[in-house]
Amino acid sequence: MKICKLRALTSLWTLKPPCRTFHGHPRLLVSDVHSQYESVRRGEQEIPKYFNFASDVLDKWSEIEKAGKRPTKSAFWWISGNGEEVKWNFQELGILSRKVANVLTKVCGLQKGDRVFVVLPRIPEWWLLNVACIRAGGHSSCITPTLTDLGVSWHIHPRGIVLIPGISQLSAKDILYRLQASKAKCIITNDILAPAVDSVASECQFLKYKLMVSKGSREGWLNFNDLYKNQPADHPCAKTRLQDSMTIFFTSGTTGSPKMVEHSQGSLGFRPLLCERFWLDVAPSDTVWGITDTGWIVTSLTSVFDAWSSGSCVFVHQLPKIESSVILNTLCNFPIDTIVGAPTLYRMLVQADLSSYKFMNLKHCLSGGEPLNPEVIDQWKSKTGLDIHEVYGQTEAGIICSVSKGMKIKPGSMGKAAPPFDVQIVDKNANVLPPGQQGEIAVRSKPVRPLGLFTEYIDNPKKTAESERGDFYVTGDRGTMDEDGYFWFIGRDDDIIISSGYRIGPFEVESALIEHPAVAETAVVSSPDPLRGEVVKAFVVLSDAFSSSDCESLARDLQEHVKKTTAPYKYPRKVEFVRELPKTITGKIKRDELRAKEWGKK
Repeated sequence: MKICKLRALTSLWTLKPPCRTFHGHPRLLVSDVHSQYESVRRGEQEIPKYFNFASDVLDKWSEIEKAGKRPTKSAFWWISGNGEEVKWNFQELGILSRKVANVLTKVCGLQKGDRVFVVLPRIPEWWLLNVACIRAGGHSSCITPTLTDLGVSWHIHPRGIVLIPGISQLSAKDILYRLQASKAKCIITNDILAPAVDSVASECQFLKYKLMVSKGSREGWLNFNDLYKNQPADHPCAKTRLQDSMTIFFTSGTTGSPKMVEHSQGSLGFRPLLCERFWLDVAPSDTVWGITDTGWIVTSLTSVFDAWSSGSCVFVHQLPKIESSVILNTLCNFPIDTIVGAPTLYRMLVQADLSSYKFMNLKHCLSGGEPLNPEVIDQWKSKTGLDIHEVYGQTEAGIICSVSKGMKIKPGSMGKAAPPFDVQIVDKNANVLPPGQQGEIAVRSKPVRPLGLFTEYIDNPKKTAESERGDFYVTGDRGTMDEDGYFWFIGRDDDIIISSGYRIGPFEVESALIEHPAVAETAVVSSPDPLRGEVVKAFVVLSDAFSSSDCESLARDLQEHVKKTTAPYKYPRKVEFVRELPKTITGKIKRDELRAKEWGKK
């Protein structure tokens, strides 16, 4: 393997180092790993010029498994709601993914540069397709990387077979937009979504192949299950560069139409080998359950790249619908060590009577996607004895900040910067602000883009350029950093409410409201006011116990509660009770939709 020397990390990190070496080989001595990690940080360690997650991580774990050096347990463990179960070790995962790679390259004839849009629920085939696309990814003919003292700079021309994961709740309109925007040549979905695809396929000029994961058949579709089972188990893994395109994610669309975010072998596949310990922190003996949908980047991180880089078992429950009782019973009946979920999950779980559940193995709980209110963190701790470790990230960068194991938990904080990122709070001119001062959360991207940061917004150079300010990639989120290096989320830059000259972040008001027992869920936005310009308005979903309360009286109670909990000027002058909040298909609250309603915009 050819390798090039480059400085992969640009910042000093004081947290504990990752307990593994490159290409998935485990080390028993933490001191050895610490030494190697430090050598990478200092630029003394060589990292690969060529890298493929399938061959350099998964196949290495398969070899370790064959040698009897990995715990005797599955690499993948799937259960359905009706008693079905699938278990694969790394060797079986390798065999099956090679069969699927043959379907893509031999049956469909997909070549370098072709994109595969995969819209499937939490079923085993989704994981096989992830690995198969990586195996089949072609070598790129891109410009040679430019090496510097701090990293590597490159311009990417995607030339691999690139996976595009999609949320399983997509409508026909959503599918049309994504197929047209991505120019996908192949779509793989199930019999439930196949009719929606057929209703828009004639408008998708680049779409050539339709594969259906189903026991049945449909005119115009190839049956994925029949095809891959009849393929040979041999497939040469592509020789890919670290910077080659691997996956394109669509953003959740909280601030407009979803954008296409391109990630490389390095930003998704290689990054966990350096920094997984700083957030997920699992071992080969652990079982990890990511309770998230298949189109979300955190699913790829939790349930593919980071867990399997550690040799852990990925647990999946198909969960057609997320219900508290099903989640809690699963945690009681299966040896799950780590869970990762959205704040909505934890808000739902703390409403249940947790005293009747005894978790079998659970010891590490993580939340990401949007900030989790401190009240929910406190309730979960008091009812289960377990902490919730928050992570902050984006489709564009994966994990940006995290509360790692062993770190002091400051309720409401999303933790410290996660390697390999240098995270700062900057002003509109990209000047770094001191602790305590509010600004925009940013990741240093120059002189070189760090591993983990996306390559570009596909077909949107203007948006890509707008995401850079000075030496930083700017997230569009506002926050502060305290003297200890902990980051605190305030809100999206366009979510900030300016009332009578005061700048008010919605998250703090929402956190105050959710402490009240009447509030199950809430969203805060600006609302027009002739005197103050804008005022705070809260949309509130009531808990069951308060569903029949007098709304006018309860609104006054909530306003007084907020005045006592936070600065009085932040209280919601308007309160509206609703049955549910509008959310993206990844579960994030769509404040932009609520704000547009208030301001009379469509």
